[in-house]
Formats: sequence, C-alpha cells, structure tokens
Amino acid sequence: MAGVTDVIFRQICKELGADVMVTEFVSAEGIMQADERTRKYTEFSDEQRPVGVQLFGADGGRMGEAAKKIIDWKRPDFIDINFGCPVNKVVARNGGSSLLKDCPILAAVASGVAKAVGEQVPVTAKMRIGWDENSVNAVEVAKILEDCGMQAIAVHGRTRSQGYGGEADWNVIDAVARAVKIPVIGNGDITCGADVLRRREESAVSGVMIGRAAMQNPWVFREAKHFIQTGELLADVSVEERWELVLRHCKLAVDSRRNGDERQTLTAMRSRLMAYCKGFPGAKELRQMLCQVSSIAQVEDLAARSLGTVELAEW
Repeated sequence: MAGVTDVIFRQICKELGADVMVTEFVSAEGIMQADERTRKYTEFSDEQRPVGVQLFGADGGRMGEAAKKIIDWKRPDFIDINFGCPVNKVVARNGGSSLLKDCPILAAVASGVAKAVGEQVPVTAKMRIGWDENSVNAVEVAKILEDCGMQAIAVHGRTRSQGYGGEADWNVIDAVARAVKIPVIGNGDITCGADVLRRREESAVSGVMIGRAAMQNPWVFREAKHFIQTGELLADVSVEERWELVLRHCKLAVDSRRNGDERQTLTAMRSRLMAYCKGFPGAKELRQMLCQVSSIAQVEDLAARSLGTVELAEW
C-alpha cells in the first residue's frame, strides 16, 4: 500500500470505520539518515490512533535504532516490520519478502527491533506465506517471529512470486493462526463485510486486514462493520457521495502540502483518482481524463460532467 496509505487517506478510512491502521512502509536507513522525505511517511494525527509505523530493512541493529527514533518523534501505538513487500526494488535491498528466504536474518531483524524497543510499544510483523509455491514456510516463520518477541502477525495469503495475482490461501493463514499463541491477522481478498465474517468464522484468526479493496472503496470499513453487527447490507454508495469524497481528498491533499503545489499534488494523485472511479458511469473515459488532471478545478469539472448530462467524451 505504499503511495496509498498516506496521512490523508488514513484520515478518510478512519472516518469511515477503520479500527487500526498502519503507515506506508518506510526505510529504516532513510530514518537513520534523518531524511525529511522518509520521515514524512511516519506522520499521523492523534485522531487516527491506534496506528503503527511500518519499517523495512535487513539490519536488525539499524532497524532497532530507527524504531527508537520514530518512537521519540511520534510515539506510535506500535512498530510493524514488513516481511511481505514483493516489489523488486525492496527485495533487491534484502527487504520485505526477500527475508522469507533467509530465516536467520529475518530472526535477527525481528529480535533486533523488539530488543531495541523494549516495552515502549508493541512490535508486530507483516508477512506473506512464502517466497513461492515451493517454499511456503509461513508456519515456520510465524513461530520464529513469535520467539523473537513479535506481539502480533499479519499474514497475506499469497507468496511473493504471486504478487497480487491468483487467490489468497486462507488455509495457510488458518494454519499459522493455530500454530502460534500471539494474535494472527488474516489478509487477502477481503472486499466486503461478508468476506470478513466468513474468514473470522472459518479460520482461527484474531482479526482481518483490508488492503487493496479500500483503494477504490474506503466505505468498505463502514459496510463491513454494519454487516457484522446486523447481518444487513448497506445501500450502495451513490455516485454523488463518491465524487464528494474524491474532491475532498484532493483538497485535503493540496492543503497538506507545505508549498501548496496543486499541480504536483494532483499529478501524484492520478492513480489514486483512477482507482476511485472504478464502477462510475463512463469509467473508461473518466480514467483517460483523470490521468491528465493537474488541478482541482479540472477534477470538479469532471465531477460535474459525470453527474450531469454532458457526455464525458466532450471534455
């Protein structure tokens, strides 16, 4: 979720019912170098609590020092270690899911952070079920993480080689939850409240994590809570409410920029805006136009045309 779960998007998700959130993952080395760009990824507001800051890296000592710096800066509710990212540039630096192939280094990273942090805040971990289909070692890794002091583990039910393709293997997630005494949070292919309830009932997980589904539908948290509590489905979110949120997100993002650079902000948000418009009337044309926007006025114009009678193709 790098590039997605920034401070603004987390604010929106919290308002819509998310319980616990994690920041975009951040390089431990970047923190140690006091890089301002890296540090901004750790920002959050008190209204977003409980929230964890997620770190990646391959040096337990440096990771521990970075965690202590973050705690001094913001005191998050927990520190989370990323052992799941499949992206090449992270894996190439021996971070993320690459450590699933090297359990001794994985253990050194986990224990290094846990020892450095001590009892200041809990330390948790996020992992995948293995490197590829021939090395699904999630149960082994989970036991190592538990022994190294992790106080909860989130498991994404895909291997690194799967990326985000195929289906998440909840049988492996269930096996992990039954193999350790600490809480296990299941992740993968959760798109609605019915999915949350089914996975809670059919596995031993202590909780469920929603990731990519929130990119286009942050209302999923509200819908899931309502379904769990009542067994009823909420009415579909109207196109009007969806556009209202899109515009609010744009304005909040621009306002949060220190230099208020609207063009730069909107350019960076294009992929986010295209994700939001999935399912909109004329979504194909909308995506083509949203990938060119550079101002809030242009987004407002698209919203007005989408909700009105003017054909989008005339924009």
